[in-house]
Parts: sequence; C-alpha cells; structure tokens
Amino acid sequence: QVQLVESGGGLVQAGGSLRLSCAASGSISSFNTMSWYRQAPGKQREWVAHFLSGGRRDYADSVKGRFTISSDNAKNTLYLQMSSLKPEDTAVYYCYALGRDYRIYWGQGTQVTVSS
Repeated sequence: QVQLVESGGGLVQAGGSLRLSCAASGSISSFNTMSWYRQAPGKQREWVAHFLSGGRRDYADSVKGRFTISSDNAKNTLYLQMSSLKPEDTAVYYCYALGRDYRIYWGQGTQVTVSS
C-alpha cells in the first residue's frame, strides 16, 4: 500500500513563500499523475496543479505564475513551491497520486495559513 506524507505547511505572511513536500513510500515514477489539491474551510477540495507522467505540468488559474510543481524521483518526492502567497491560499493542501492501475492515493494534508 502506497503512502503519501505531506510536510512543509505553516503560517506565512502575505507575499511570502513556502515549499510543500509529498514523500511517497514507493517509486513516484510508478504513478500516472501526481497532483496537489487544497481545501479551504467551508469549501470543496479543489485541484491546484498536476504533474503528468509525460512531464506535462498544469496549474489552476488561481495559482498560475505563483506556484511551481516539481518532483525528485531519486527521493520519491513531489514538491509545490508557493510564492507570492495570498490570504486566499489558506487551506489544507493534499497530495494525490493516480497509479498506473488507476488506484488513487491521498496524503493526510498539511495546513497552510497566509496572514494578511
């Protein structure tokens, strides 16, 4: 059973930066897709960015130009570099992976709080 463990969340002032990490218990090259989602209080979980197995990266319009998704296959880790953070970025951020067998995996989430 693959496990995903996020880290790197915290409290930051508006305009600041954070880097989230998602460490997988297995090889991330075995996944079709790895993504970041977030869920703000009282709102539905929303997609933030994904990294497809072919190397393509896409971003939600709300974070485009500010967030960067990347991976380190040697460390089996997915990252989300977040810059120019805004209070509306406050949410629990979740790591998601879709296996080649179409199994879905979620991490437990990491809290990001951006103060104004």
